[in-house]
Amino acid sequence: MRTARAVVAVIAPVLAVTSLLAGAVVPSPRASAHEQAQAQAQAQAQALELELEHFLGLPLTNRLADVEPGGVHRALPTSSTHLGALVEQARAAGRPETSYAALLLQYRLVQATEEAGIDLATWNPFDGFTANRSNMLKSYRYYQDFQLARRELQWAGMGGQVGGDFGGGIADIEWVTRLYDAPGLQQAAREVFTTVEAAFGPEAVAQLPGGLRVLAERAGDITTEDLYWFVTRVVIMQKAIFSDLMPMHHVYVHEGLPGLEEMHRAGLFPGDIMGAWYDIASGDPDRIASGNATLLNREQGWVVAGMWDEVRDYEDGLGEAFTFLMTLAGSPSVAGVPPLRNHRPITVSGVLPDGRPATLHTPLPGWDWSRYEERWDYVSSQLLPRYRHESEHNWPALEATLRLPYEQQFEAARATSRIPQILDAVARATYITVP
Repeated sequence: MRTARAVVAVIAPVLAVTSLLAGAVVPSPRASAHEQAQAQAQAQAQALELELEHFLGLPLTNRLADVEPGGVHRALPTSSTHLGALVEQARAAGRPETSYAALLLQYRLVQATEEAGIDLATWNPFDGFTANRSNMLKSYRYYQDFQLARRELQWAGMGGQVGGDFGGGIADIEWVTRLYDAPGLQQAAREVFTTVEAAFGPEAVAQLPGGLRVLAERAGDITTEDLYWFVTRVVIMQKAIFSDLMPMHHVYVHEGLPGLEEMHRAGLFPGDIMGAWYDIASGDPDRIASGNATLLNREQGWVVAGMWDEVRDYEDGLGEAFTFLMTLAGSPSVAGVPPLRNHRPITVSGVLPDGRPATLHTPLPGWDWSRYEERWDYVSSQLLPRYRHESEHNWPALEATLRLPYEQQFEAARATSRIPQILDAVARATYITVP
């Protein structure tokens, strides 16, 4: 298989030959203007065909933006005009869609990034949050603009709204890397453990979330480098989601189902995703909701599930502290959706010193956002139905929210820096019930 470097090395001289071919036509002085145009068009087609040969069959080495900056393969152009001409040449030549799949996805991705005001060639999530803040805001603004333009594009509206909530959260985490108070955070986590242990003994502590235990035991080990690593992984996820789903949205709005069918034939997404787009285009509210749910499941499952697992497993489980903090602090701004920590709060059962059975209630999340099954339970039971309700029954209010300047939406979500206070409040809000 050709490596990306080898492909680039081959393509450079090909591009030079291509330009020569395009200008090599010297029509007869007696040729009509029409004949001259035909000759020029033929030469350009030959040049494109020569160039196209070196883009066929390229692997999607950077499909999820987790390998390097830029698009789906480093050898591909990043101009929509250039890519469009190559795609048209592949179509005109009758090439099977699977042969130019990477070229087609790059074309659709560049169309989306250009429309969003983002330069794909320089979009580098590995540079962290601060360097990518502008791209993140443009991305989510782009999501919301799709929802505002087309009511059936509920995934885009919800993704734009909730994306700002999480984006604002990691902005705080990056700020905390400069003023990080690990002892205070660790002390707050330990106080929760102390409350539980005082009520039921040390055995009950095992029922508390693993991420809270990591904070209590290892918060002092967390370094600035660890936090930057975490933030960067989340920024990579954000670009991965854009790279997968925004090309589809762009095609749906500008070219409709036939454009998506070409992507499907190219193998860029499976039949259930094509079916989701048929549902979204159906005009039937239940099918529209089902189609958007399928897109959301692709995002949370196929795109980022493995990335979240990697974050949680970071440094022998130290990453579980990060994912627990996200679950503790996360609070989607969709109307009626509870904060993550209020969904399935943990209860600890035990026996009081006098022998009576009792249950300790604490407003801590008994789950972890990074675990796909637990995340999907929250998304499907809370986020999806409530966003659908707002979209179908409270559109004026939702529209007003989506039309707010995105900078304002983003800054309103910055709650992560209050995590030590939240943990302190948890210790004070813990109570015991006796049957």
